[in-house]
Amino acid sequence: MRRLGALAVPGVLTAEECAATAQFVLRQQRSSGAIFWYDGSHLDPWDHVEAAMGLTVAGHWSAAWRALEWSAATQRKDGSWPMVLRDGGIEDAGSDTNQCAYFAVGVWHYYLVTGRTDGLARLWPTVEAAINFVIRAQHPGGQLGWAVGTDGGVADFALLTGSASALQSIECACLIAATLGHDRPRWRWAGNRLAEALRERPESFADRSRFSMDWYYPVLAGAVRGPAAIARIDAGWADFVRPGHGARCVSDQPWVTSAESAELVAALDAMGDTDRALAVLADLQGLRDRETGGYWTGRNLPDMVLWPREQTSWTAAAVLLAADAVTRTTGGAGLWRDAGWPGDESVTPAPLPSDEAVG
Repeated sequence: MRRLGALAVPGVLTAEECAATAQFVLRQQRSSGAIFWYDGSHLDPWDHVEAAMGLTVAGHWSAAWRALEWSAATQRKDGSWPMVLRDGGIEDAGSDTNQCAYFAVGVWHYYLVTGRTDGLARLWPTVEAAINFVIRAQHPGGQLGWAVGTDGGVADFALLTGSASALQSIECACLIAATLGHDRPRWRWAGNRLAEALRERPESFADRSRFSMDWYYPVLAGAVRGPAAIARIDAGWADFVRPGHGARCVSDQPWVTSAESAELVAALDAMGDTDRALAVLADLQGLRDRETGGYWTGRNLPDMVLWPREQTSWTAAAVLLAADAVTRTTGGAGLWRDAGWPGDESVTPAPLPSDEAVG
């Protein structure tokens, strides 16, 4: 456990500003532990966990733990969560594989910050069920079908961003297993195949190259490292980054967004590119709402109009996580810097438990 003090980025974000942003996230959390996008909006499994991670680095460990326990309590028998929930119940009952996998990242991150091995043990059954569910959706080429329908059917195409994020989730799940004394060779085998697809067969994924996430996520999640990561980021820089404003969401629209900018900060930090990481983090402060402590989703640059007129819990959390990454404030600061699927060619495929045995 490494708790060094209040989160702050000298010259960019004060401790008081970071605390205000954490309070913004807290205001979106219900008594159940669920963290919605904003009041009156919805919840999805990935962004709920991201919001919890933001609370973790800000020192709100109890609130973050309640969020993780909410995920454990609402997991379905097959290891999944619905894509979209509202106060009235489930809005989309299908499952996004990346969203389900991300729970493992949140649990491992909580452990890195707090040192609570008992937390790992308590949430291990949820992690195990989630990762088993996710790798059942793996295509023969190694890529992950992006979704599983209510009938159990796996989507016939894969998304690069989602698969890259899921690779880090599998890596975190393997680290959790090892810490608790478990061995899951089937996960390592699935990770090998997924990493190979990401690194060697980009044609395996739907073409979403206009989206900045497809540009930086393989670096952020550790699928691409070293000279290849530097080359990838440099090649897309002019397309996706607007100095003084942040990162675009898509290359063909003049729309800079807080969340993509914050994630790019973490990706740059993971590469060791501290100067550009700090510059982007400083630029995205133009989207900060100083009254609420939250961040506007994005801005259209020609007319400088904020759009949409919303501030989400997970966007604020992404900024807190980026701040932690560049300042090394907590034990979770190296989450993305240390990511990188190591590979294990010695493992062979093993059967997974049946759906009935999971959960």
